[in-house]
Amino acid sequence: MENYTITIGRQLGSGGKRIGKLLAQRLNIPCYDKELLHMASLESGLGKDVFEDFDEKSSYSAFGKYFGYRSGFMGYNEINYLCNETLFKIQSDVIRKLAEKESCIFIGRCADYILRDVPKCLKIFVCADMTDRINRIAEDEKLTKKEAQARIAENDKKRPSYYSYYSNKVWGMAASYDLCISSSYMSLEEIADLIVEQVKMKFLIS
Repeated sequence: MENYTITIGRQLGSGGKRIGKLLAQRLNIPCYDKELLHMASLESGLGKDVFEDFDEKSSYSAFGKYFGYRSGFMGYNEINYLCNETLFKIQSDVIRKLAEKESCIFIGRCADYILRDVPKCLKIFVCADMTDRINRIAEDEKLTKKEAQARIAENDKKRPSYYSYYSNKVWGMAASYDLCISSSYMSLEEIADLIVEQVKMKFLIS
């Protein structure tokens, strides 16, 4: 059977990562999230910390500390730009190779855009009401609700910026996905069950 892929874009605190793990169990396929950073590190020979600093951040991040002074012929921003573009390409190549090798699930990292030409790809976006997002992050990360809200606000700036920079698309816009769903109105288990049914219908698997 030809491989299929599932990509999950998600708001922080929506439970998108947990849904990915539930799907992996139900469909018996791997789910890739932070693991991609380690794989990109192995692929490139660069340290994992380089990819962790780059992870889902917008183009002009704090990369001068790694590469900013290698050449006297280019300005700081130009070197920073090239490094981020290169790191994104390395990570994208890892995602494409995995999708060619096996059926799998990808969490975030512009995977829906990277795999835009893959015919058997189900693109999902998970959102939730702000109150539910705050409560989930506060519980998961042992934060106060005020701290959780600040964490979400910061992430809600970085993640769309990263996505729009590399894809030229608007993060979270319904037209970019096959299925958009709110975890405020269904449990994560119910959402996973719904997606499994969509996978079976879309890819004609039992």
